[in-house]
Amino acid sequence: MSNYVFSFGPWNIHEGADPFGPTVRDSIEFDRKLEQYKKLGFDGVQFHDDDAVPKMNDMSKEQIIAEASAVKKKLDQHGLKAEFVAPRLWEDPRTIDGGYTSNDPNCRKYAVERSLRCIDIAKALGTDLIVFWLAREGTYIRESKDSVVAVRRIADAINAMFDYDGKIRIAIEAKPNEPMDHTFIPTIGHAIGLGMLTKDASRVGCVIESAHAILAGLDPSDEMGYALAHKKLWTVHLNDQNGLKFDQDKTFGAVDLRRAFNQVRILEKHGYADDGHMVGLDVKAMRTQKADDAMRHLSNSRAIFLRLLEKARSFDTKLEADLIAQRNYEALEMYVINHLLGD
Repeated sequence: MSNYVFSFGPWNIHEGADPFGPTVRDSIEFDRKLEQYKKLGFDGVQFHDDDAVPKMNDMSKEQIIAEASAVKKKLDQHGLKAEFVAPRLWEDPRTIDGGYTSNDPNCRKYAVERSLRCIDIAKALGTDLIVFWLAREGTYIRESKDSVVAVRRIADAINAMFDYDGKIRIAIEAKPNEPMDHTFIPTIGHAIGLGMLTKDASRVGCVIESAHAILAGLDPSDEMGYALAHKKLWTVHLNDQNGLKFDQDKTFGAVDLRRAFNQVRILEKHGYADDGHMVGLDVKAMRTQKADDAMRHLSNSRAIFLRLLEKARSFDTKLEADLIAQRNYEALEMYVINHLLGD
């Protein structure tokens, strides 16, 4: 029996735009998306701040909290739980040159204030987890920013959020590039290290997205293992990727089943779900998918995870240990392949 709880964000039911082309499917209203969660086998909802409060930049703090509280009632009605809220800082004109690391102090002020409102939304939705995707906290040319100053500015922003609320936790979703050519926190190691610069490193953890690790030339299961060793893996974004292209968010396990298996196995071996952490599936339907079946990628990803979980739980660990002791890695590799093939 699975003890895993699954989540996704409303952006994972999307219109099919990619970096090279416009939308190809009609938009679906947020309330209609909520109706699909349980049908697809999901219990958790991931939020950007403006997923919950779309016009928040034009609203007072009190109005923002009131609207987020109304969304919480909708979640309760559907039997859903908010997993996290992330401040969406990469689309506003004031964040063209970054938010927390902008060279313009007024833009940095906006980024911090927006983050505080994100905390208000998270509290109203009933979660203490804030996710940082530091999308534009980087450079297109090295000389435009001092990396020492930039990293300290990110830490200062986190400290301001900790001062504002004594209970929130921040999980950093590292990515090596896209949309910026170079980001200041490109890997999970950087994210965990950044926490050491804040006033409370115990409240800084991470999100690992499969595709982001692949884009950094790393193995996602190793990134997960690194975070688990530090007790810093607070959520995951599972998906798949056709090599070092743009972030594709393909169905989990659709490209490399063995790589997906090792992600599931590391989570299972080290009790990831035992601590109440959700399994987030950050996947999108292919641009070619017709609108009448454009949610299948979510249920497919969940089904693949659960099938691989069965494989992880039925893996012959005694044989594995014997082959490792013999240093017979060819035999071990063949056992893994045969196990995944069902032999």
